[in-house]
Amino acid sequence: MNEIGWGDATWLNPPASVAVDGRDLVVTASEGSDFWRHTAYGFVHDNGHALLSKITPGEAIEVTFLASMSELYDQAGLIVRRDDRNWLKAGIEWSDGAPQMSVVSTRDVSDWSMRAAPAWTGKSVTVRASLTEDAVTVRARCDGAWTLERVAPFPAGAPILAGPMICAPSRAGLQVRFTRFARGPADETLHANANS
Repeated sequence: MNEIGWGDATWLNPPASVAVDGRDLVVTASEGSDFWRHTAYGFVHDNGHALLSKITPGEAIEVTFLASMSELYDQAGLIVRRDDRNWLKAGIEWSDGAPQMSVVSTRDVSDWSMRAAPAWTGKSVTVRASLTEDAVTVRARCDGAWTLERVAPFPAGAPILAGPMICAPSRAGLQVRFTRFARGPADETLHANANS
């Protein structure tokens, strides 16, 4: 994987504050920020914060961050985005009183999956999204091997951007430290352990 400089990507919806601290990027989300379309809640939110760089089929984006969250729907990770109707976000989200490994796949309407990840609280989490011609494969890890989190359809044929994502739908003051942003080759198979 090749590192992407924080200054080599562009903000979609700039956050409340951004600071470079050594090699890290410390980001504070704006209250009410989120990415979501229609399903179950009936609203459309497209004001979450994302630091985006171009990605093409055959490439993967990795984002590493410290998962310190405490309020409902606090979230951080990565997003892969074609436009406001076609995107996928994946990372840690606080829900039901605990951190969850969460993926929202959106093709006009949002589809949310999550699993409990209580041991990841306050730790360094890496999320990888591998893009092919028609899908995104999401893997994540924290202190160990990669786990396959989601395989979701994704429309090709248009410029696609990806990078770190942070949202704070229910409060002000969520701050996340991103420690790595990198691009490399997509995972070659679904079931091999991507341990690089």
